[in-house]
Amino acid sequence: MPSLARYSNLATALSLIALVFLCLSWELWWAPLRHGGSWLALKALPLLAPLFGVLRGRRYTHQWVTLLALVYFTEGVVRAATDQELSAWLALAETALSFVLFCSAVLYVRLSAR
Repeated sequence: MPSLARYSNLATALSLIALVFLCLSWELWWAPLRHGGSWLALKALPLLAPLFGVLRGRRYTHQWVTLLALVYFTEGVVRAATDQELSAWLALAETALSFVLFCSAVLYVRLSAR
């Protein structure tokens, strides 16, 4: 079981980092709301708060990062339904990454309690 906890921590860290890069790239280069980038790129900032706790494998950080993942999941679902073309696909990627983040963080919390 310890190796499964380690893999779930790794999945949490990788999905969190990927979500940060997706949010920045999406709003600055790939499909910004305004030409030249938008202030919506600041939505990546809250994802930096749990980064070091997740990388260190802190259980408490994994507990509250699940709540943060739900915000990005909701945004991804809404924007996938309302946006067009590339932005809709990026929203689906955000939804998938936040789902992986949520599930892997919950799994890590459950396995580290043992």
